[in-house]
Amino acid sequence: MRFSWTGLILAPLLAPVLFSAVFVSSSWQLLESLILLGLGCIVSYGTTLFLFLPCLFLLSLWRPLTGFKVCLLGLVLGTAVYVPLTLMDWKGSGPDSGPPTESFLTFFVRWAADPFTAIFPLAGLITGAMYWWLGTHRRVRSNS
Repeated sequence: MRFSWTGLILAPLLAPVLFSAVFVSSSWQLLESLILLGLGCIVSYGTTLFLFLPCLFLLSLWRPLTGFKVCLLGLVLGTAVYVPLTLMDWKGSGPDSGPPTESFLTFFVRWAADPFTAIFPLAGLITGAMYWWLGTHRRVRSNS
């Protein structure tokens, strides 16, 4: 699989657009949805540029890439991104956004039990699948 500029531009955009569109149920929530979209794009593009692409490159040196491996890598990295984001939330979890009053492990276990946490691995899976599809679709189309 070769590097794809189209995949780099579009793949990280799909998950934030889908998840922010789910939260738009009326017109007054449009602003909140756009804020969610912006924050989601920051996390998604940052993860793609600084984690997904370097790991994909290293994986391609070790093994031939398949759609399953790329999707699995996206799933694992989406799950891994949850840890530093939770650490940032924990740092400001104390009274008046001050120092935390509970340990990180207690905080992490409590937050990991939230069903909303599933968004992170799902977003990684969607991004990996979209990057694979855009990278292979373009190559197959150019060969015909």
